[in-house]
Amino acid sequence: MSILVWFRNDLRLHDHEPLQAALKAGGGVIPVYCFDPRQFGETAFGFPKTGKFRAQFLLESVADLRRSLQQRGSDLIIRWGEPETVIPSLVKELDAQAVYWHEEATAEELAVENALADKLEAMGTTVQTYWGATLYHLDDLPFSINKVPEVFTQFRKQVEKSSIVYEPFSAPKKLPPLPQSASVGELPDLAKLGVEAPQSDDRAVLKFVGGETAGLARLQAYIWDADCLKVYKQTRNGMLGANYSSKFSAWLALGCLSPRWVYQAVQDYENERVRNDSTYWLVFELLWRDYFRLICLKHGDRVFYPSGLRGLKVDWQQDWPRFNAWCAGETGYPLVDANMRELAATGFMSNRGRQNVASFLTKNLGIDWRMGAEWFESLLVDYDVCSNWGNWNYTAGVGNDARGFRYFNIPKQAKDYDPQGDYVKHWLPALQRLPASKVHAPWQLSNVEQKRFEVRLGVDYPNPIVDLHKSVQANERIYNAALERSA
Repeated sequence: MSILVWFRNDLRLHDHEPLQAALKAGGGVIPVYCFDPRQFGETAFGFPKTGKFRAQFLLESVADLRRSLQQRGSDLIIRWGEPETVIPSLVKELDAQAVYWHEEATAEELAVENALADKLEAMGTTVQTYWGATLYHLDDLPFSINKVPEVFTQFRKQVEKSSIVYEPFSAPKKLPPLPQSASVGELPDLAKLGVEAPQSDDRAVLKFVGGETAGLARLQAYIWDADCLKVYKQTRNGMLGANYSSKFSAWLALGCLSPRWVYQAVQDYENERVRNDSTYWLVFELLWRDYFRLICLKHGDRVFYPSGLRGLKVDWQQDWPRFNAWCAGETGYPLVDANMRELAATGFMSNRGRQNVASFLTKNLGIDWRMGAEWFESLLVDYDVCSNWGNWNYTAGVGNDARGFRYFNIPKQAKDYDPQGDYVKHWLPALQRLPASKVHAPWQLSNVEQKRFEVRLGVDYPNPIVDLHKSVQANERIYNAALERSA
């Protein structure tokens, strides 16, 4: 019996249940990856759906998967096309009797796998799907999907009390060869994907290289070699350097790392070195990934509605000049601008940065949060559909766990998390000469100070595009009006 294993956002050999099940069946195993052209089109607001950083990371990850399969006696069949068309054709061509894959959680991905399942079943081909995207398995949750709690803390407490994390599968050491008639196909380049090549930037926190090999190496480097896990909780809100946080997110997003494999590494570290709040906190962050994915399963495509999971119809603005200033890091607020320039230059931004820039877009500029979510989708090397859209729902105040009109006080955040201005100076060269006491509020500089520090407001660095206090007040009125209408 030959089984086709369709790889998607699970580009690894470790902890891969469809692959394990296909091997256990005892026949041929045919690994396949499809580059779906729909993933390289445009978002609703006209941004590249898969931008240059994520596209490069994806190509590297698929190439790494192919190498790993080849080292074990197999190979990866690569095709360009819609999976619901390509895979049935391959099933006929290679006489496969079954197709196995990992399930996804959101609308576009589910539509593809449902269309594929319908075609395969009509052909008499066996379809078997598996769940492998989360730390906790669906079968081991203490509630059904339609009963997933609407508040994260309730979810966390119930899961931690009643569920266990299954032991991950090890990567197979050997695989059967592909059928002799199989044409493996070539890995496309960025030009084929319609994406320009990203330029490396020496200021980046880390060089993100796609693939399971690089993901496992990062796991080893962060947890064991640099011994950073023991202080994760204290350093995770940093913004400069490779090791203030784990940076596992890019490999988790494409499934180059399994969350259960990361969990196992944490357990090993706790047994061999130390167990403390920091080791727990990394698992806590993995639980947030689980939660957003399960919420998306529960609520379907509501996470993408302008009114969000709460159904709150806020009068969002689509102010393109201000939005473009936000994207370019030209708002006049250094913490926001530095983070947005880091994102544009590297495809990455710290979690602390993401919270601040999202708050500024929605609570100070009053701009449609979906524009920000799509900009992140286009640029982030670690884009995860559920976490990205779930977090934007939350920050915009339209998420299931949102708590009214909450916003980040940008100047306070800047002083708390970048007290000497090292981060903003790293990304905003115009502010290099400003002392720590001035760097987060350049709009307060007198003409004499502008000359002394060689920065001309409105020329070298922009004036603020809004007043922080007044803009928050105005947008809070708009938000509260939406709450009253929904009451």
